[in-house]
Amino acid sequence: MATQEHPERPEIQLPAWADPQVPESRLDPQGVSRRGLLGRTGMFGAGFLGASTLGAAGLSASPARAESASAAAPSPAATDSDYDAQGAPRPKYAYLVGDHHVHTVYSHDAKYGFAQSVNRGEQFGLDWIVYTEHSNFGHAKAGGAQREHDEIVKARKENPRVLIFQGLEWYIPAAEHATVMVAPGANDVALLTQFELAYDGKLTGSSVGKAGDPATAANEAKALAGIRWLGQKKREGFVDDVLVLANHPSRLGIDSPHELRAWQDADPSVFIGFEGAPGSQANAEPDWVAYRESVYGPGTYQRGEYQNSPSDQSWPGYPPESYRTFGGFDWMTATVGGMWDALLSEGRLWSITSNSDNHRTLFDTYADGQYPPGKGFDDLGSKPLPVDTGVPQPGSDFWPGQFSRTHVGVESYDYRQVMDGLRAGRVWVDHGQLLDGLDVWAVPEHGAGEPVTLGGRLTLPPGRAATLYITITTATRPNFHGDLPALAHVDVITGSVAGRAKDPDSWKAPDTRVMKRIDVTGRTGTYTLKVPLPRRDTPSYVRLRGSDGKRLGVGPLGAAVDPAGPVQHPDNDGDPWQDMWFYSNPIFLDVKRPGGRD
Repeated sequence: MATQEHPERPEIQLPAWADPQVPESRLDPQGVSRRGLLGRTGMFGAGFLGASTLGAAGLSASPARAESASAAAPSPAATDSDYDAQGAPRPKYAYLVGDHHVHTVYSHDAKYGFAQSVNRGEQFGLDWIVYTEHSNFGHAKAGGAQREHDEIVKARKENPRVLIFQGLEWYIPAAEHATVMVAPGANDVALLTQFELAYDGKLTGSSVGKAGDPATAANEAKALAGIRWLGQKKREGFVDDVLVLANHPSRLGIDSPHELRAWQDADPSVFIGFEGAPGSQANAEPDWVAYRESVYGPGTYQRGEYQNSPSDQSWPGYPPESYRTFGGFDWMTATVGGMWDALLSEGRLWSITSNSDNHRTLFDTYADGQYPPGKGFDDLGSKPLPVDTGVPQPGSDFWPGQFSRTHVGVESYDYRQVMDGLRAGRVWVDHGQLLDGLDVWAVPEHGAGEPVTLGGRLTLPPGRAATLYITITTATRPNFHGDLPALAHVDVITGSVAGRAKDPDSWKAPDTRVMKRIDVTGRTGTYTLKVPLPRRDTPSYVRLRGSDGKRLGVGPLGAAVDPAGPVQHPDNDGDPWQDMWFYSNPIFLDVKRPGGRD
């Protein structure tokens, strides 16, 4: 609730599916399913409000609370009540659906008004949404950021059941783009505008990343300084919290392995990962490709707009296939034993997300509004509102929440809980509403000990095994394409944790592979898979993925690593609704050495 001390902080209402005052008869099938999942956690209704009643207490926490959730006090020992009749750990978190990469007329290349975008996000079931307008002089100097903030404040009042964040899409010096996500507060606009003017690659002329160019090292250093600056502002209490995630990391091949590592090393409490799947998932939808070619002539289209080739700024060690998506997911994520696994194999908690990157929606009929004579974006800080022409306009995106979803585990409903959940790694993602719910837990063998979920670390004695529990709730309603998704398989992927890489530009994890494929074809409802994990004397991790099983092939590093994984689509033939996947963040399995050494 807005208070006299913090008038800018938004009032919050529970989402309809979590609010017992909203009768189930008023919910759509998705809402009914999510209400049932929340009930399994024991947090339905007042329990889900927790400390965040109307958003007041949850948003007025001290800056110290912004530190990593892993630094919190240990949980009490597990009891029999923590497990169900089948021995599976009971859910402890509710998962909120969100999108951290969305644009409006406050970006120079997008076209939707703010209310239009928020309403669509709410229509497609989002609990939280981050507006990440592009860095621009119009955004920072012509009042665009402040006017966007005013619209966000208004939107929060009109849509109190959606958590609406203001953020920024940062042009990383010498590299690609990134989401900067800020907790609501008195200084969020000041933080964003000060940051982009001082550290944005486009605004400061520091975008060069060519190999051998003397400016490259200096520009890479500027990116690190920017991340450290954000962390310092958080520690000073200038803002309650701030997070950074790299966007579409393989699209141009310019996010090198050493940069990825250095960004997180600059401040691990701020830089937490990258997009596992980019936006623009409709770019190669066959009907849309056919329409575009009939109007504009032949072209080359791929999911995510990943139809690129190496340039003089690309890191030369990436293979040619890295410039394409696999099953709609970025090559870094989709390649078992590849870049994401190389980061996890160092013991890094590196989160993945999925989002819309919404600029221009598939088959939408709105055209860009026209600037006044002699004016442009840098003069006004925003674009005119779009005009409905009745004729399909160029676009390769889905609306926020329509296809791509990031699920974040929380204990109550507020802004800081979403950010804490992201930082703690309690994240899984899906496309096409493939699943209604996913809960993943690891426990020591025989079920003794405190369960550990996504992003967590389970400590075991040498040679002690662990058990993985995977509770799946299958889709209970047609998705936004009109199909009822069906999960075909769940893949359990494991790898060793060997410590920091000797070569900061290495991108392979040679010990990572698909340990087990579980056929779940035809299974519906909520069910739990119990997977014994192998005994190990050294640290390791486990992560999950699964799909509708419609497009599978040998992974980029061979059948011994990944016999049936996601594949590239042919050019112009990437129907996203016929190739849907989910991925989860990892659970780490640490080994406690005799004498207390890890």
